[in-house]
Amino acid sequence: MRNQKSKNKTWLMPVLFGVCMSLGIVWGYQLESSDHIDIGNVKMLLLFLGLSVFITLAVRYSWNKLLLRSRKEKQGITFVSGRTDKGQELKKGYTSDEFLKVWMIIAALNFVVLLGVYPGFFVYDAQTEVIEVLSRSFNTHHPLLHVLLLGGSVAFFHKFTGSYNAGIFFYILMQMLVMTWIFTYVISYLKKHGAGKKYRAFTAAFFGVFPTIVMYTLCSCKDGFFSAFLILSVILMLEWEETEGRGLKRRKAWQIIISAVLMMLFRHNGFYAYLVFAVIVIVAAKFVKEKDRYHRVTFLIAPVIIYFCINTIIGAALSAETGEHQEMLTVPIQQLARVYYYDKDSFTEEEKEVLYTYLSEEALSHYTPRISDILKMYFDNAAYEKDSRSFWRLWLGKGLQNPMSYLNGWFLTSYGYWYPGAVINVYQGNTVFTFTYTDSSYFGYEVELPGERKSLIPFIDAFYRKLSIEKFQQNIPVVSLLFSPAAYFWLFIYLLMTAGVIRRKLGMYPWLLVLLVWLTILLGPTYLVRYTIYLWYSVPVLVYTVLLHNHYAVEDL
Repeated sequence: MRNQKSKNKTWLMPVLFGVCMSLGIVWGYQLESSDHIDIGNVKMLLLFLGLSVFITLAVRYSWNKLLLRSRKEKQGITFVSGRTDKGQELKKGYTSDEFLKVWMIIAALNFVVLLGVYPGFFVYDAQTEVIEVLSRSFNTHHPLLHVLLLGGSVAFFHKFTGSYNAGIFFYILMQMLVMTWIFTYVISYLKKHGAGKKYRAFTAAFFGVFPTIVMYTLCSCKDGFFSAFLILSVILMLEWEETEGRGLKRRKAWQIIISAVLMMLFRHNGFYAYLVFAVIVIVAAKFVKEKDRYHRVTFLIAPVIIYFCINTIIGAALSAETGEHQEMLTVPIQQLARVYYYDKDSFTEEEKEVLYTYLSEEALSHYTPRISDILKMYFDNAAYEKDSRSFWRLWLGKGLQNPMSYLNGWFLTSYGYWYPGAVINVYQGNTVFTFTYTDSSYFGYEVELPGERKSLIPFIDAFYRKLSIEKFQQNIPVVSLLFSPAAYFWLFIYLLMTAGVIRRKLGMYPWLLVLLVWLTILLGPTYLVRYTIYLWYSVPVLVYTVLLHNHYAVEDL
């Protein structure tokens, strides 16, 4: 009976994966090509069925191959509390000298690019954050810690050198050193788990050279720091599960707390994801008998409390303005605007009056399917605070009348996260400081004022400009997948499923935090690489620990 349940489960999961990924591909293709989903399209239905079968069988086949390989190696070994089931100790990570050497190599590779794009990629609200510091007028729209660090660096160096570029360069250099330190820690973790020199060298090169990663290591936006601390928090939790001894567990718990707090301080959605993560893990732990749960509960609850206290204190000290709701209402705003834009006559005069209370007629004329930034700028927060019920009553009523419009309105701002073929070009037609987006908005690339691009290695600058605002890599078959947020997402999900169903890997729950963060971006204003860069950081660890490393128990199919 138990073997039968196991076989049913290992068929169910590939089918579930195959169906979901096929839906993502078929619906994503329709959204990319025609801006809406056509569920009655027979050709697309047949394509969906064919892809579902193919992907299901491919996943099942890969799991069978993993099982066969493990049988040939005669036995699988499961890590429990830092030991294998044979009592063998985990291997050691890098020594101090080795760590420094690898760290400096990765940093040097990034530094060369930094010289090429000097003073760095100063983009994605960078100017706004610096103005907050220079004008001493703060709000909670952007994480205040990031505003202070970025704006403070620029203001400080300008005061003493007269150069804004000097401050931008200093901030990005410091960020680069911190992030490459974290990347080195990840590689050390891989060494501790048996990764050989070739795989570690490949991972170091991936972190040091792959353009998408380098872009955000050298970008002033908060997403680089946030993503690095997110992955560091996951790695530290995995290490906590493998650590023996209350003293060592206590020390590791404090490391997790520090990393998790920093992660949350660099992006608001990190707080919401971590809060849900903590609740899920604490509730699930009640069904598992363990001798020592104290430190896990500590590193789950303490970061939330510390983050809340720090954020409140900083906000009060800076007299930061609050009351912005549009970030949380991105999807409802976009859905209402889409119905109004395509079927204005379906609104009664009373409904229009309610809608105009929150979004003016002019604002609604600026509806664009793939990004809600302009609509958010027009949203009347004061009106929403005064009467939010009318907004939600209108939203619900129009949704019941126009369910497909609502679905299209939401998916058009998020399908780039789950359709591997999506071209990242949500800013098409937007004119920024030094160019107008036309073919691609894969990356911001430019230097916003008051900074100025002064490349010291022009061909590197030209290469990153091409990657950022031309289709280039997004048009090359197979290669384009290496740059696709959706491709990394589906690989991430496949690896987690493989770890849970086939490898029976214990202590993998920390990766749930990454998935929860990903779920929060589905409610965001658009799809951009910056919101998912942590998937690039995750893949080297998961590929090795799930596919290449045999120290796991394997369940028969």
